[in-house]
Formats: sequence, C-alpha cells, structure tokens
Amino acid sequence: MEEQVANAIEIAGNPSSDQTIKAQAVDYLQSAPSRPLRLAGLSVTLYENPRDVRIATQTGLVDIQGLSFIKDNLLTYLQQMYGPDGAAQSDPSNIQNKIAQTITYLFSALYATEWNTFFDDILRLTYNGPDSGVRDNTLGIIFYLRVINSIHDEIGDVLVSRSRAEQDRANILKDLIRERDVQKLVTSWQDILSQWQERNDLIAEMCLRAIGSWVSWINISLVVNQTMLDLLFRQLARVKDVDLHQGGEKVRDAAIDVFTEIVGKKMKPADKIDMIVYLNLESIVAQLTASPPLHEHRFTSKYDTDLAETVTKLVNITTVDIVKALDSEDADNATKEKAEALLQAFLPHILRYFSDEYDEICSTAIPCVNELLSYLRKVAKRNPAIIPQQSAMLLPILKAIIQKMRYDETSSWGTEDDQMDEMEFQDLRKRLNVLQQIIASTNEQLYMDAVSEVVRATFHNVRQSGGQIDWRDLDLALHEMFLFGELAVRCGGLYTKNKPNNPASERLIEMMLMMVESDIRSFRHPATQLQFMEICVRYSSFFEHHARFIPGVLEGFLQLAHHQMTKVKVRSWYLFHRLVKHLRNYIGNVAQTVIAALGDLLTINAEVPVEGPDGDDMSSEDHEGSADALFNNQLYLFEAIGTICSTSSVPLDKQVVYAQSIMNPIFIDMERNLGAAKSHDERALLQIHHDIMALGTLAKGFSDWIPGTSSPAVPPAPEISEAFGQVAEATLVALESLKFSFSIRTAARAAFSRLIGVRGSHNLPQLPRWIDGLLTQTSSKDEMALFLRLLDQVIFGFKTEIYGILDTLLTPFLQRVFAGISEPTTGTDDEIQLAELKREYLNFLLMILNNDLGTVIISTTNQPIFETVITTIEHFAKDVDDFPTAKMAFLVLSRMSNLWGGPDVVQPSNPANGTTPSQSALPGFTQFMITRFSPLCWALPMNPSFNPKDAQAKQVLGEAAALQKIIYLKTGPEYVRWLRETELPGMGMGPDLVNEYVGSLEMLDIKGFRQFFQAFIQRFSA
Repeated sequence: MEEQVANAIEIAGNPSSDQTIKAQAVDYLQSAPSRPLRLAGLSVTLYENPRDVRIATQTGLVDIQGLSFIKDNLLTYLQQMYGPDGAAQSDPSNIQNKIAQTITYLFSALYATEWNTFFDDILRLTYNGPDSGVRDNTLGIIFYLRVINSIHDEIGDVLVSRSRAEQDRANILKDLIRERDVQKLVTSWQDILSQWQERNDLIAEMCLRAIGSWVSWINISLVVNQTMLDLLFRQLARVKDVDLHQGGEKVRDAAIDVFTEIVGKKMKPADKIDMIVYLNLESIVAQLTASPPLHEHRFTSKYDTDLAETVTKLVNITTVDIVKALDSEDADNATKEKAEALLQAFLPHILRYFSDEYDEICSTAIPCVNELLSYLRKVAKRNPAIIPQQSAMLLPILKAIIQKMRYDETSSWGTEDDQMDEMEFQDLRKRLNVLQQIIASTNEQLYMDAVSEVVRATFHNVRQSGGQIDWRDLDLALHEMFLFGELAVRCGGLYTKNKPNNPASERLIEMMLMMVESDIRSFRHPATQLQFMEICVRYSSFFEHHARFIPGVLEGFLQLAHHQMTKVKVRSWYLFHRLVKHLRNYIGNVAQTVIAALGDLLTINAEVPVEGPDGDDMSSEDHEGSADALFNNQLYLFEAIGTICSTSSVPLDKQVVYAQSIMNPIFIDMERNLGAAKSHDERALLQIHHDIMALGTLAKGFSDWIPGTSSPAVPPAPEISEAFGQVAEATLVALESLKFSFSIRTAARAAFSRLIGVRGSHNLPQLPRWIDGLLTQTSSKDEMALFLRLLDQVIFGFKTEIYGILDTLLTPFLQRVFAGISEPTTGTDDEIQLAELKREYLNFLLMILNNDLGTVIISTTNQPIFETVITTIEHFAKDVDDFPTAKMAFLVLSRMSNLWGGPDVVQPSNPANGTTPSQSALPGFTQFMITRFSPLCWALPMNPSFNPKDAQAKQVLGEAAALQKIIYLKTGPEYVRWLRETELPGMGMGPDLVNEYVGSLEMLDIKGFRQFFQAFIQRFSA
C-alpha cells in the first residue's frame, strides 16, 4: 500500500511524467473509497520520502483534512519516539533529518490556517513531563532544534532559490511567526542554552546555529540583549581553553558565527555603527586573536585554521559595514566619525587575517579589503589632497598583498600532486592583483615605489649571493614585474618616440635592465625560468631599444628549449616563437646558430593516440606532455625558425639553404612513410600529417605577406617561392595518394593556406589538384566550408590572375559543393555544418561577384551550371528555418542584378543610396529578374511559419526590399506593370494596396523602402 501511494505521488508530481499515467495517479490519490488507506499509506511513506509531502501539498493532491490526518499521525509518532516516554533508542540522524523535513513541509502548508499551535506542539517535546519546569528531554530538544533549523532553510535562507510564489508564501509565514511565536522561540533558545551549554555540546551548537540563522529575519532586539549576549560571551570564553575538545570548538565557532550574522543584518548605517560599538566587537576580535589557538599556536601544527577563518568572517563583515557607513550619503557626521574610529581600530585585525599564511583565511578577508580600497580610491579622486594621508593605511595593505603573492615554503611547484594547489594559488594571485591595481590607481607613486623596492632588493640579492637566493623571492619579484605592465603600458607601449611612455614605463625599463643584466643561470628554478621568458615576451619592445641584450636572451631561450621539465620546455617553444616574431627586425643573422641549437627538437615522431580504460584519448591535446600537445607546440619552433631565417640580415641564398636544410629531412620522411600510409597504416598517416603541418608552419614563418591587402610586408623573393614550391608539390603528392584520410586533408588544407603568403600566384596553376585532393566523396560539409573560405582568400588576393583557372574549375568545383549541400543531415552537428556550408557557398559567389569576376559564372564554360546556381540561391532565399542564409541569398541576387541588369533606367531618389554603375545588360536578364527574382521576395513572408516581427526575419525583409528596389531601378515601367498586373494581384491585393505598394517603390529610396516593406509585410500578414 505504502509503495503504491509513494509511486502515485511521485508520478503526479513529476512534470516529465506521461500525461495519461499522471491522470491515473491523480485519480487514484483522489478516489474517495481509497482515502483512509491512502492517507495511512502516505503517513508511513513520509518518514522515508519527505519530498512526497511537498508534492502532495503543492499540487493539491491531499486536501487540508488529509494533511491534518497526516499531521496527527506524525505527532503521535513524535511523542512515542521523542516525547517523555520516548523510545530508549532514537532514530538515526539521517532519519531525524527526514522527519524534520516532513514536519517543515507540513508547517508550510498548515501553519497559516490549521496548525497555529505548531511551535507549542513541537516545544512540548523538550520537556520530560507536563509538570516539568525545565527543558530536560535531550531527544526532544535535539529534534526541536532540527525542526527550527529546517524551517529557516525552507523560508529564511536567502541563498535558496525560490519562485515568486514560493517567496511570497515564505514571507507570509515569516510575518506570522514574528506576530505569533517568535518571543517564545527566543525564550526557548535562551532556556536551552543556559541549561545545556556546559552539559551537551551538540545541543549548544545546534541552538547557536538556530539563533545565528533566525537573527537575519527576526527583531534584532530579541537577540541583542544582555541576557542573550551573556550566554554568547560565555561560549566565546571557551577560546581560552587550550585543551578544548572538538565538540567545544564547534560550540565556540558557532557563537562567533552568531555575532557575524548579527552584524550582517540589514540596518541603517547609524544603527549598524551603534550596534558594532555596543557589542564591542573590536574587543571581541582582539581577545579571540590573542587566544592560544590563534596567537601562541600560530606558525605551529596546533594553529586552529577553522577558528581563524571563523574570526576572519566576523572581521570581514564588520569592516564591510564600517566602510559602507563611511561611504553612505545617509550617514551623519557623528556616525562617520565613529566609523572612522572603528576602521582605525579594525585595521590591525584586517591586516592580521589578510596576511595569514593560510590562503583560505586570506581569501575570506579579500572582500573587506576590496571594499576598503575602493572607498579610499573614491575619496582620493574626490579630494586628491588627502592622498598622502592615506599612505599610512595603503602601504601596509600593499605590502601584505605583495607578500601574499609569494609561494609559501611548503609549495612544490611543477609536480602533478601540486596541480590543484597551483590552480588555487594562481586564482588567489589574480584576486590579489585586483586589489593591487586599485592601490595603483589610488596612489600610483606609492605602488611604483613599493614594487620597485621589491624588485631592486631581489636582484641586488641575486648579484650578492651569486644566484643563491630562494626561488620564491625571485619568482615574486618577477611576478610583480609582469603585473607592473598593467600600469606601464596602459596608454600604449613602453616607448613613445624612443622615450619612456610614462613614469611607470621608466620604472619598468629600469627593472628590465636589472633582470637582463643578471646571469640567466641565476634563474635556477623552473618557475623563475618561465617567468623570465614570459616577461621578455610581454615587454619585447624593451629589446628594440636595448638590442645588445638580444643575443644573451636568445641564448637563454635556446637553453630552456631543452629543459628537462616538459612544462617549461613546451612553453618555451611557444614563447621563443613569440619573441622572434616581435624582434624579427632586430635579431640579426643568427639563423645558423638557432638551427644548430634546435636541430634535435625538430625531429618529428608521431604517436598514435592510445585509448584509456574509459575510452578517452590518452594523448589528447588537453594532457600536458601528451604527443598531441608536444607536436602542436613543436610547430612553434618551425614557425620561429622560418621567421629567423627570413630576416633581412640573412642573405637570400642562405635563406634558401636554411629552408632546405629543414625541409629535406621532412621530404625524406614523407617518402619513407608514404607506402605504409597508402595501406592505411595509422602511424604512417599521422607521421605524414605531422610532416605536412610542419612544412606549412615553416612557410608561415617565412612570410607575413597577405595578398590583396595593404600590409607593409612584401612578397617573398622568387627564390623563396621556388624553394617552397617543393613543399607544395610534396604536399600534393601525399594528398593525391592519401586523400581518403581526413587528417591528411586537414593538414594539406592548412599547408595550402600558409603557402599562399609565400608562393603567391605560383599556387594558382596547381589549384585544380588542390581541389581534387581536398574535396573528395568523403569530405565533410565542414571541410567544404573551410575550403570555400580559403578560395575566398585566393580570389581576393589574386583577382587579376585567377580568371582563367577559375573559369576552368568552377563547374566541377561547384558540382562537389552542390553534392555536399544535397546530402541529408543526420543530426544537430550535421545541420550546423550544412548551414555553414550554405553561407560559405553564397559568400564564395559574392566574392566572385564583388571582385570583377562575375562573368566567370555566365561564361560559355560554366553556362550549363548557371541554372543550378540560381536554383540553389532561390531555395535558400525561401528557407524559413535559416534566416542568415536567406539574407545572404538576397544579397547575392541583388549583386547579380546590379552587375547584369544593365544601367539604371530610373534615376535613384537618393543617389548615395542608389545602385553602383554596371556593365551593359546581360541579354534577357532584365526579364529574368522580374519573373524569377521578384517573386522570391514574397515567398518567405507568405510562409505560414514566418514571423515578420523576428529580428532576423526583419533583416531578410530588408534585403528582399533592396532587391525589389534594384529591379525597379534597372527596369522601371516594365517592373511596375508586372507588379500591377500580375505579381501583386496574384497574392490577393486589392487596387488600394497595389497603388500604395507601387507608389512607395517608386518614391522611396532603398533605406526608406526597406522600412516600408518590413511594416507592409507585418500589416499584410496580420
């Protein structure tokens, strides 16, 4: 019976239940004949599933009479288990919590109307008998406190998310409690605390937790009174007990939390400051801070971190409220004077816990420090004259921030076991830096002086000790240097017209000089070695003005590129690439040295990913040191070498020699693996993939030139283009043999993209081979879209040279694209790829049309495919499920109309918004525009699923309107006659609508007609 009831309630209350089954469950629960059994069964199930009560009450499955029946049964059970004659052994804690939840849900449903004796009934459990004058029933008291805390969680906890209706109900219940029962509840807490504080730590702790939670929504005077405070102070006195057991510690901490909750209660600033003074919180915090667990035991294994964090919460919330009072416009001068005095008194406590060696404790104090610093900045901006006075407060805070950014003595940087600690510490550093930057924006000079002193002292110690310095100190100095750039380069780079950009830049340049003049061998620890490289890259402009340091820095990078720790080694490859890219024009002729130093790192060894026991790829890029991650970073070395070899200081013949010295071993490797790869050997395919990627990345390093742009970079010399012709040929040979492989196609596409900048128009004759290899029967829609994007780049860069090749390859190329578009989709990812392919196809057509290559579409060679091109565009223009593609389709049609529709026969009303000059009309195209393009403008809005108010739909309508306007400008009266006699009447428009529409088309400019058409469609569709 119980199981049937529970199942029925679960089905009825589950929004995802089948509606038919849900109706059956509701009928069962509401059937009159089953009522007594149903309620009895429900009463039993509540002990195991209190959520059933919530479902039953909120969904109305059980009426008030039924809930009262359940309540009576439950009260009988509570008396038997927790009353004076209760069972010798109580329910386990988890069962007690579930029953407390059940009682809470019944309270929510019945307290307002049917159970106004709720608290009296539960409080009765706290006595051992009706005549007992003291609350002496241990089991009953514990259960009562569970219920009290559960009720707060249900209606008072602000961290719990509630619907509007739930919050309204909670507010009503809180008002009723305040009106009816709160006084007796507070009295019960005082009774329990006074009677049990020395006898039962669990009861004392639970009672304090109840007081702390309820104080946020009951009258503060009920708690902040001498009787209650005396009880609280007595619990705080436990802090002096050096042998306090765990239960006592929890009671002590709970008492401190009560003060934290009291201070956190919303009040007017004046009232809050008066309360802080009345509670003498500064004295409380001082006594707690001076207690043995926090003072004598600090820096020992006996240090009580839980207590320290609890006290920090009190300091934090108190300081936040003090600062809010200082910053409040509603606070009078007397209140602000008190707040200022409190702030000065609390500052030592803020610094004490903010600078605590445990990061969790420091983190707890960060909000109040942030609040304080933000307030000081606001005051300084309002009154700059006060800045020197603030230094006494800002400087110790800044020193504490800097010190907290230092790794502690227990850190073991770089080990796998330390990864989580490292992440948490770096997160703390970010939060500390926010505070540091607030200080910098408040008192820039103070910040610059403090950081400069740390850096200067550290590098002085490096020189004095011969590099024998704690790595943590050096790391701290380097970290502060790295962050200093947020001030030094905020208005541009380090230099302006060869002079430091600002005083902060000047300081940073001094720091950089100290760093680079130190022997790199002084940076012995991996963390400091990484920081050194990061700083060199971030402030690479320093070396443009101090080029004498570049050789030494490069030597240091080349050493670290062979670091024994993978994390440092792999990161150094990327940073080396960044450095040489920035300093390309300053490095000089060091190519041979660099190639010799890095030669052993350029050997490519592909490793086939190994699946772990859970099926995941163990060689994923996400795993540091994995084969994928190593190779992806190895590519930076190839690009860096390409950059170094192609500098102007390297003779052209040497550039070719150096390039070939890198390429030839890779060519040999590709040839060696090609046979096995043809047999689908997985490792051989991956090896050739890596080889192609390396060659393409080398090409990327050799040239920054982007064809068709105004980039200051110049095309590479013919000798370089010829040298990289071998790369193109080797890649094509591999692609033609292995085009069945997705990874080979991916690598080849990347290589093709990078060869554009180094080979230029020399790539064009090979374009048919690239297309044949990259667009195969097995190519995905995503691959086609990516290649279309590449072809856009080629067309844009070589529009004057590509016509002949484009004329030859356009038809077979588009046929492959059409095949990809027509393939059925098999899921969401496939649908996304299809939409992307459609848009790239349309963009490809626009690229052709916009770069004076439109005639290739209608050439004799491609005339047979022209109808298919138009048909696809028409189809996309009518797709109500893909507005972005429909919009692009209309853009293509408008561009075609402009190009092939001949000169305007109607003078635009606004020439600035008119059509662009066009070539002579394509024979028959004007009629084609009228009969084929114009009806498309109505196809989409006439679709029943079309919503003309949708933002994207409006954009489509705007482009459709623009197309109609262009057709009108090209054909004039002929189009007007078509609209009046055929198109508009065919859609059911009467003479008045037709006249309005045609008149607007004739009189408005394109912008005006866009707006008209959007509004017209909304009216016409209504």
